[in-house]
Order: sequence, then structure tokens, then C-alpha cells
Amino acid sequence: MLDQAIAGAAQHGADALDPLGVAGITIVWADNNGIPRSRTVPAAAFDAVAERGVGITPLFAVFDSHDTICFGHAPLGGPSGDIRLVPVVDRMVRLAGQPGFAWVPGRQVAADGSPWPYCPRGVLERQVERAAALGLEFRAGDEMEFHLSRAGDDDGDGEVRPIYDGPSYGPAKMLSVDGFAEQLLRDLHHNGVPVVQFHGEYGPGQFEFSLAPADPVTAADRQLLARQTVHAAARAHGLRASFAPLVTLGQVGNGWHLHTSVSRAGRNLLSGGDGPAGMTAEGAAYLAGLLRDLPAVVAVTAPSLSSLQRLRPGYWCGAYACWGVENREAALRLVPATPLLGPGHANVELKPSDAAANPYLALAVVIAAGLGGIEEGLVPPAPVQDNPGDWSEARRAEHGVHRLPSTVEQQLGALLGNARIRGALGEDLTDAFRVVRQSDAARAEGQDAAEIVRSYRWLY
Repeated sequence: MLDQAIAGAAQHGADALDPLGVAGITIVWADNNGIPRSRTVPAAAFDAVAERGVGITPLFAVFDSHDTICFGHAPLGGPSGDIRLVPVVDRMVRLAGQPGFAWVPGRQVAADGSPWPYCPRGVLERQVERAAALGLEFRAGDEMEFHLSRAGDDDGDGEVRPIYDGPSYGPAKMLSVDGFAEQLLRDLHHNGVPVVQFHGEYGPGQFEFSLAPADPVTAADRQLLARQTVHAAARAHGLRASFAPLVTLGQVGNGWHLHTSVSRAGRNLLSGGDGPAGMTAEGAAYLAGLLRDLPAVVAVTAPSLSSLQRLRPGYWCGAYACWGVENREAALRLVPATPLLGPGHANVELKPSDAAANPYLALAVVIAAGLGGIEEGLVPPAPVQDNPGDWSEARRAEHGVHRLPSTVEQQLGALLGNARIRGALGEDLTDAFRVVRQSDAARAEGQDAAEIVRSYRWLY
């Protein structure tokens, strides 16, 4: 839950923060690469910052993954200009792993305080408002995978040695990081990030925790806060964490599996109906809308070169555009309601999603695609219940199953060719996103696959 003392102090001004031991407040947002960026202000200055924000360059919208500033988007084509980063004060928490600092998400506004078209939080808020106008409410939860190694521990060839390389999913893997795991669970709880479960995942040195569902904006905030919490706990135990889509070439990658559900008047539309797998007609239309727009959606939810390396058939990451009931090879995995868990449990998991996605934009495009399906009354095709990668090309074509884009050019073609997803992002932000992706691709020309993996490893 939210640190009530910090939240109350923030509401009552900077003088109330000092007795609580807060020296600075870090205001965080995510850029078009899914990389958290921030400004930290002294506690004594927070009153003014809460009212007027802090100045930042608008060019953060055209930073690529490796901090090259791209000038191919005309409205942000030069060094002049300023915007304001305004803290969302009621979301402030004191960081358990960095007790001298508080953390708060930020909203980007124009210099005069008006909405700024490149603010990802604003993009998501508009989709949530659009859903509410249609009488619909969304919930979102995350499965977050990450890799752990000892700080500075590599094999001399640019590869990292995982903290543990043994049987997956067992208590021995958790025992190898016992102190870290204990601190992480305590810190996440203190920071108001509710965890459903935590375990050692399939890959060497790979771990995963799941976050409880929340409204979309809260879910996006928590994703950024959870990553900060993991990195701080890892540092405290001499470890280094990476959420990069692929940490080591040839191994499984790290996903940020995005689970969503949609309700009307408190009823989960993905259960209790007579449609496919027990969905209502609107729930099935939501899934069908996601499936229709999936190539453009994934251009936002798995946008980096490292993301593209992760999206391989046979790795449970959803390389093919299809849906299935509890099928972990399907890009869209329907998790149905059960008598044990109840109707509210039903959700759709998006497998091709990772930490290179801006969490606000990722949820915005998922909601936009799903709303389009509901508005048009779409009907999904039959579910796929095995691995489409084992099918022949002819069988995949017969069932309308196709490989998701595997190059930057293909992803951008899908995104720019989809008016619905472009409209959700806004034309200005879409074009800024384009130039960033193209800059990343140009930087990687001539690099082999291993070099690309290494170049992204510690960005997340």
C-alpha cells in the first residue's frame, strides 16, 4: 500500500518531508525505449516543484535506446524549447531500499501547463477515459522476468555468469538469492507494489514475480516502481539485475507479460458468457480486436532490437499471431475463469511484451485495439491449442496464423499502417517513436547478434 506518512507529508509541504528522513524526491517517467528517466529535487524545493514542475528538454521524446538524440521528427528538430515535468503527488512513496529518497511518477506538460502530445501517461489516461465513456473498465497486471548476476562477474568474453545455473523453479534457486529475495519482497510491500508470487524462472539466473491487477495507470506506475525496487535490492546484495529482453544469446529472454481484463458494470466480460471459452460476446470481441491489431501493438510492446531477438518460436514468447486457451506459445493466451478462482480471474495475457516497452504506451495500444474490437463486434477465429511453429506454412495460412514482424522495418510498417493504433498514440508521438526505432536500427548496422544483445543488456 502507499506510504501514508510520505503521501500525507507531500500533501502538507516540504517541511513535513524532512522529519521523515527524505532528502530528495525522484520524479520518474519512461521514454520511447521503455527506459526510466528522472529528475531528483531536494525535499526543500518540493512545494514549488509540485505546483510548477521542473524543466526538462522536450528532446527526451526522441532519445534512442543508447541516448542518441534523433532530429528526424520535425516538431522536435532542434535544441530549443522546454517542457515541465510535474509530479503526481498522491503516488509518492519513500523508497524502502533508498530510504533517503522518495519516488513519484511524473506527467509531462507544455511550458504553459497545457497537455503535451508526447506525454505517455497522458496517452494512457485518454484511452482509459475513452473506455469509461463506453461503460468499460480495464484491469492490468504484470509478470516481470529479470536476470541476476554478481556485480562485475563475467567470463572475460563479454558474457555474464548467472547467479544460479541449476534446476529451474525450485527452492534451491531461491536459496541462492535468499537475502536478496527477502529484502525484495519486504521492499516491494513497503513501496506499495503488491506481489502475487515470486519464483526462480526457467533460464539460468532468471527470476520472476507477478504484480496484482490494478487500473491501467496504477499498473504502469507500479511497473516502473517495481523495476527501481529490484535494482536497489540487487545493489544492496552485490548483485546486478537486468530486465533486458535478451541477456545472453541463445537463452530464454525476459518478458513483461501483460495481463488485461475488461468489465462492464462490475462483470468481467472474459467469463460467464456463451462465446468461445466462456467469454461474453464483448469479451470475445475485445480479444479479436487485440488479435487484429497485434502486429502494430507488438511494435509498441516489444519494440527494441533485443525484443526482436527474444521473439522466437518455441520459447513461449508468442512469435505467431494467434490466440489460445492456456496456450503459452500463443501470442494471446486466454486465462479462463475457473470454479476455484472465480469469474473475476479471467484475463488475456500478451506474451510478446517486455521491458523495452513504455508501460503507459503499451497499455494504451492494448486498450485501443481491444476497444476497436468491441465497438465493431468482432468475432475471433478458433483458438490454436498447440505450437503453430510446428505447423506447415500451408496450415498456418489456412488458419490465418502468421509470424509477427521480425525486423524494425516490418514493425514500423505494421505500426504506421494501422490508423487505430497511430490514433491512440497521436501522430506526433507516433512519428517520434518512428525516428527512435530507425536510429536504433542504424546504430546496429554491422553488429552481429551477440553484440546487439550486449548493447542492450544493462539498459533495463
